[in-house]
Amino acid sequence: MGSFNPFTIGHDSIVRRVLPLFDRLVIGVVGDNVHKPDMPSAEERMKVISDLYADEKRIEVKPYHGLAMDFAKAENAQFIVKGVRTVSDFEYEQWQADFNRKLGGIETILLYTEPELASISSSAVRELQHFGVDVSAYLPKKGKI
Repeated sequence: MGSFNPFTIGHDSIVRRVLPLFDRLVIGVVGDNVHKPDMPSAEERMKVISDLYADEKRIEVKPYHGLAMDFAKAENAQFIVKGVRTVSDFEYEQWQADFNRKLGGIETILLYTEPELASISSSAVRELQHFGVDVSAYLPKKGKI
């Protein structure tokens, strides 16, 4: 679950690594992020991700509004999967996971990023794009899972 603005090779790595663990993977795309008003619409971001995984029937891409744990419960999910790159990512995800478990009964699985992808973030990719840098190396390409 995330804003995926844009969906990077780091996100793709998490999807590909976690997919063998589950029969179904729902990628929840934030539809109402008031902290990022210039973000492309949820529909635009969902299309990019859906096109990327069009051949993988176990993956669904859906928008959500509100709390991630409420979305997970509505999808009958038992787990939320998140990627972490840094200690600060871990600390943030740890307190979210605690709330998701205590308030929603949803467990969180954290996957550490692959070392070569640790510096890649959507924010960094957006900044590079802003300055006209070709970011295609940081965006996933359609391929077999």
